[in-house]
Amino acid sequence: MATPEFILELRDKIGTDLLWLPGVTAVVLRPSPGRPGERQVLLVRRADNGQWTPVTGIIDPGEEPAAAGARECLEEADVVAEPEALVWVHALPEMTYENGDRSQYLDLTFRFRYVSGEPHPADGENLEAAWFELDALPQMSPEMAARVAAGIAPGDVARWAF
Repeated sequence: MATPEFILELRDKIGTDLLWLPGVTAVVLRPSPGRPGERQVLLVRRADNGQWTPVTGIIDPGEEPAAAGARECLEEADVVAEPEALVWVHALPEMTYENGDRSQYLDLTFRFRYVSGEPHPADGENLEAAWFELDALPQMSPEMAARVAAGIAPGDVARWAF
């Protein structure tokens, strides 16, 4: 995953100290072709670990979170999508990268509505991008499966834990 320039500049100042970052997850849904009433979800297979996930990314300074999700969909999968609802807000556990950098993310998971585009790995961060039927999802980490579940849950009320 490409590291945004603003993070590289922060790392020059703080070294490997813990960095708190806002992140966004876009659970993009569209009607399932040939299956009335059913939906598909857009997933990408990450180049860094080979795992299937919804589209994710770091929110740039000053960027609106929903706009960040739409930007990431276009950058990562060449798909235009519009936000419908914020569905989950949660803090992820601290993580340490191979180079020793420590980060912790506040994830804002949004449900998005598909507008246009044929998914493909558009920016080199992913190996694949594809639509999946909700009853035929690939294996995902429990964290990513929970984000998808939040995106497909009925209603427009965000959930959170404390």
